[in-house]
Amino acid sequence: MAGGINEGDVDLASASNAIILGFNVRPTPKARALSDQERVDIRKYNVIYKAVEEMQQALEGMLKPDTKEEVIASVEVRDTFKVPKAGTIAGCYVLTGTVKRSAQVNLIREGIVIHTGKISSLKRFKDDAREVAAGFECGIGLDDFDDVKIGDQFEVFEIIEVARKLSSAAAVQQTPAAGGPAS
Repeated sequence: MAGGINEGDVDLASASNAIILGFNVRPTPKARALSDQERVDIRKYNVIYKAVEEMQQALEGMLKPDTKEEVIASVEVRDTFKVPKAGTIAGCYVLTGTVKRSAQVNLIREGIVIHTGKISSLKRFKDDAREVAAGFECGIGLDDFDDVKIGDQFEVFEIIEVARKLSSAAAVQQTPAAGGPAS
């Protein structure tokens, strides 16, 4: 809307649970008092880029984060053990990184992912372990999967959340004035 920020603007923002953005305008004293009473946020700007930047940050905050797999360890299966009630336990050597009990695993056989699942048990010398570093041996059990073979590789990963950004295509684009030269 054009003009100063008035009580009608505050009533409308209050009814729709919105904020008021003002560019080179100020609220009237009655509108300011009503906004305090109704708890309506009035934001005033003198530089348009600041308003656009703040709106973009607010919209990005509303986006759900992306998730991605972050590989934290590489493990080689050197032996397998059948354990009653626990299933097959893979006797492993940690090649790189650190295996964490809370992580997930891609079981890779001959370059193909055979299974993706959670670690059900992580042991070091028959003791439960929270993590096992590179250069050490450990026993790894997988949730609901027993077809582990000697020579398989475990790609141990965690799911991390990555904040999403609005693409530059969504940004405001300037176009040449009508009748002006096109670039």
